[in-house]
Amino acid sequence: MPILNSTYKPPFYFKNGFISTVYSGLIRNVSLDQQRERITLSDGDFLDIDWSFSEEKSNKLIILLHGLEGNGQRPYITGPAKQFNENGIDAACVNFRGCSGEDNLKYYSYHSGATEDLATVIQHAIEKGYSEIYLKGISLGANVILKYLGERDTVPNEVKAAVAVSVPCDLSGASKELHTLKNKLYHDRFLKHLLNRLKQKQQRFPEFLKAEAVNSIKTLIDFDTVYTAKAHGFKDAEDYYAKCSSLQFLPNIKIPTLIINALNDSFLSPRCYPVKEAKNNPNLYLEMPQFGGHSGFIAKKRGYYNEKRALEFCLENTK
Repeated sequence: MPILNSTYKPPFYFKNGFISTVYSGLIRNVSLDQQRERITLSDGDFLDIDWSFSEEKSNKLIILLHGLEGNGQRPYITGPAKQFNENGIDAACVNFRGCSGEDNLKYYSYHSGATEDLATVIQHAIEKGYSEIYLKGISLGANVILKYLGERDTVPNEVKAAVAVSVPCDLSGASKELHTLKNKLYHDRFLKHLLNRLKQKQQRFPEFLKAEAVNSIKTLIDFDTVYTAKAHGFKDAEDYYAKCSSLQFLPNIKIPTLIINALNDSFLSPRCYPVKEAKNNPNLYLEMPQFGGHSGFIAKKRGYYNEKRALEFCLENTK
């Protein structure tokens, strides 16, 4: 499809990508009543889903996937959940393995290309009676959604549309960006959280991971080399990035899918703006606002542009 012209115009002080990113990630607050459901996965592990509902019984559902070290209560997840609820659509906010406040049971956990759990959640929703399902992901969760849609020949008919926001669809390039000086604060924050959880894993699974290996991790690439790649069957970090980047799967997406990546998102490399792929796939829409940072699309009156666009896009493309 042709590249979409964005109408996003933030308040002046949120034109700065750093300010919009930090405000949205650390300061924004959303009040939402959620009910947690724990489902058992085929390998014996568990997944926690935080549900919220529209006032009237609905057969429509938005499944929301968070970013790296996020969870189902982060404002960038509960915000769209609330907006969809107010428009007659239930919401399932998925907590990736180990992200719901309790470590998962297995040594492996989640990563940017782990789509099997999303497939399980979708099937679970269908069995609950939802006949119109939309998908929305932020950052890592967005990459998972795009890979899920493009790596398989068919998706369930109930899945009608998808939205991917601030998506690092070229994982190698995005990883390099996160290691630059401009992103040091983000890099160090992510690494601190990941290492805290990995130290707990190491104590539970010393046969898989030595304390010395954990202590050797100084960067996010080190983390992906020492843990992510080895725990999930990849040769090394670059093998993981190459096989799990959603960019290569975009040509095969067969349902209406919107990508919103801000041009001032400091996490994204040039290849994370898939212009060619969008022009060659009639189901793929690409919007590249000048502002927005990383999932910081703050609009007037503190609404969020990407959340409004997601609702519009999903409703427009319901078949």
